Amino acid sequence: MYIMNSQKNASLRRLRPKKFIIVLMCMLLLTLIISACGGNSSTTSNEQLAKVTPNVPAPKDLQTAGTLTIGTDPTYFPMEYVDQTSNQYTGFDIDLSQALAAHMGVKVNVVKTSFDTIFDDLNNKRFDIIVSSVYMSPKRLPKFDFVEYMQAGSALLVQNGNPKNVKGVDDLCGLNVSVQNGTSQQEKLTTTSKACEAKGKSAIKVMVLGTETDVIQALVDRRVDATFQGSLSAGYYNRLHPEQFAYGGPVIEAAPSGIVIRKGDAEMQNAVQKAFQALKADGTYDKLFTKWGFTNDEKI
Repeated sequence: MYIMNSQKNASLRRLRPKKFIIVLMCMLLLTLIISACGGNSSTTSNEQLAKVTPNVPAPKDLQTAGTLTIGTDPTYFPMEYVDQTSNQYTGFDIDLSQALAAHMGVKVNVVKTSFDTIFDDLNNKRFDIIVSSVYMSPKRLPKFDFVEYMQAGSALLVQNGNPKNVKGVDDLCGLNVSVQNGTSQQEKLTTTSKACEAKGKSAIKVMVLGTETDVIQALVDRRVDATFQGSLSAGYYNRLHPEQFAYGGPVIEAAPSGIVIRKGDAEMQNAVQKAFQALKADGTYDKLFTKWGFTNDEKI
């Protein structure tokens, strides 16, 4: 398997097709390519949420009293990203975190991190929980506790028209594919590439990049034949720009996504679970799905 480092290709991120630039500038509020700007953390209140009466005791072991500190990689549209207009963190996961905190009667502090270090950062107590579209994979379940909150899988995006006729991961042998570092999709590409070689075919040329926006940008720049990412992000980009992208086959390996909690922190897990059930009961969960354009198939 060939692996290309993102830093070696960083200068290429500046190159975008002119037509695509025009589309982007005309859609500031629905920008396809988001730069992960802003500070490392941002404390927010819950003013944008409907007023709720706190009904879940906040855990006593919060990093900061009166504040739920969440770790996230804000480069994963539409789950967590930086709004270019307000320079604030936004997305489904951010809204969900604010709703959880509202039911606990605390504020939210969003700490930006990268996905390849996010689990170590949690164990090192840089934040209380992870809310960052994390799949509850068999590899992660023994190491962390989770509160399941939606269903998602993995999906391939290709250029509109699918010039390489990609119908699934088995068609990626010999092709250039971008993927975010540290994700389950990267692990899947590694396994699939080895299978390609075992069949006497060429290995997948994997471009490992630091953020989901870089992964998509590589396809926009035509540096790769396909991208491999979570189905929620893939679906969002495809809905936003159907003239630019197409699916390279069906969604695969659908699995629960969960809020990640340090192993054995029962008080935190119970509080998050109760707050999640409360926001489902008061209708917030359904409203967030409508707001961000997700389907009922992705609910739990």
